[in-house]
Amino acid sequence: MKASQFFISTLKEAPADAEIVSHKLMMRAGFIKRLGAGIYNYMPMGLRVIRKVEAIIRQEMDRAGAIELLMPVVQPAELWQETGRFDKMGPELLRVKDRHERDFIIQPTSEEVVTDIARQELRSYRQLPKNFYHIQTKFRDERRPRFGVMRGREFTMKDAYSFDRDVESAGRSYDGMYAAYCRIFDRLGLQYRAVAADTGAIGGDRSHEFQVIAETGEDAIVYCPDSDYAANIELAEALPLAASRAAPAQALEKVATPGKSTCADVAAFLGLPLSQTVKSLVLATDELDDKGVRIQSTIWLLLVRGDHDLNEVKAGKVQGLKAGFRFATEAEIVEHFGTRPGYLGPIGLKKPVKVVADRTVANMSDFVTGSNEAGFHTKGINWGRDLPEPDVVADIRNVVEGDASPDGKGKLAIQRGIEVGHVFFLGTKYSEAMKATFLDENGKPQLMQMGCYGIGVTRILGAAIEQNHDERGIVWPASIAPFQVVICPIGYDRSAEVKAEADQLYGELQTLGIDVLLDDRGERPGAMFADWELIGVPHRVVLSDRGLKEGQVEYQGRRDAAATKIAGTEVLAHLRALLQPAG
Repeated sequence: MKASQFFISTLKEAPADAEIVSHKLMMRAGFIKRLGAGIYNYMPMGLRVIRKVEAIIRQEMDRAGAIELLMPVVQPAELWQETGRFDKMGPELLRVKDRHERDFIIQPTSEEVVTDIARQELRSYRQLPKNFYHIQTKFRDERRPRFGVMRGREFTMKDAYSFDRDVESAGRSYDGMYAAYCRIFDRLGLQYRAVAADTGAIGGDRSHEFQVIAETGEDAIVYCPDSDYAANIELAEALPLAASRAAPAQALEKVATPGKSTCADVAAFLGLPLSQTVKSLVLATDELDDKGVRIQSTIWLLLVRGDHDLNEVKAGKVQGLKAGFRFATEAEIVEHFGTRPGYLGPIGLKKPVKVVADRTVANMSDFVTGSNEAGFHTKGINWGRDLPEPDVVADIRNVVEGDASPDGKGKLAIQRGIEVGHVFFLGTKYSEAMKATFLDENGKPQLMQMGCYGIGVTRILGAAIEQNHDERGIVWPASIAPFQVVICPIGYDRSAEVKAEADQLYGELQTLGIDVLLDDRGERPGAMFADWELIGVPHRVVLSDRGLKEGQVEYQGRRDAAATKIAGTEVLAHLRALLQPAG
């Protein structure tokens, strides 16, 4: 490709609304152009990267035995009503009507449609297992689209769906996709971790996220440097920090703490470690009638150590909270505790509540909580002596750096990550709702066991840039760079020698199948180099009259601090050697 035949549109400054590095650099390098909130045109340079990502994904999905098809962006609401997700998904699901007032949705994912295909086409155990995948546009009506392609509303995703006859076979399909995903992200040239994860709104039992490591990542990844343990912070198990509860050593004492409404302020005021305080969080669950009207509510008091944070995903797995919860209103809190938030605790309740203690809190002695009276806290609280044992003891907190690893092989560390892939074992969640059955060897209908596997294709671009950039611009991994090599001839439009050598090298690289671009625009060297450093092409060759007279050209890798002079006769072999590992 010659630059004069391509479309290059770089900017010196990023638009004011670009918030993170990847958004700024993709806009400046001309990879994307904003059309609307969370909706972008993918310009030619950006589309080249997308196509390379898709090619790697297709190759590895095909290698793993998955079969590509294509499901529509617009889907009938009836299928989503069968599974209940038409109502449950909320405003992120974009609902539309056609001219006949029939309901449709703009797909955020395709479980319903692919299950409909399976129940019509996969009739016998002899046809199983099967794995269908497609690479297709998705739409999720984000409340606050931001960060460019990282949290846009329209995006491209590869989603795959496996169908098996039993759990054992489904496990093999899951393992096959897990291995394929590892190969995909290895080939993409990204540093990543596969972490155990919560199944979330998709549902299911077994789940792993593939997280690209980046300081700007939205997710916290928990791992043990001394073992293979890794999990999203939502799922990472927090062991109790004390193996057992010590005997009481202090008397119960109510103390004045005027204006001290946080655990940190109380600890500092009383001269105690923050780890001796206990934080109170109040939730509510509602019982509804057939019309969805609230009949009654149950109030829950969740207790975590003062220096810990509540993990809402874990809280949602506590018996009684699984069906859904909300944070209690101030009126409900005052009714049950007698005071507003800031001085709450399990002692001196006005009305009964369900008490859930984190594992660490359940083993604490002589701790401090609010007295349920404004301006007062109580010291020296002990379970059994001063208040009943908690109704529930559960892991409901986020782990922190240095916690013991659940596998007993070291201490936990935490780093930031960007989720770019997710694999789920769904079981019969969708096949049961949609009556997707097959006939077994005895001619009896059985529900299909399903798995679901997604990769955010366009999100990979943002994640790769967040992980690979410097002060000059993007540093693409070689496998997905828009071009592998850029030839920068100085004076291409003025020097016959430079033009002839550049054209010859360009032709030779093309013959070798190397993805090369020749910058024939006649730009000044500084502007030309700045463009390609911003765009992030891995390998740059500079030809000039002076260099050619000396029999040399300049080579510079995108990560190199300076250029290296090499003999013009050796440049082709030099590039072939560099590109061989990525070929």
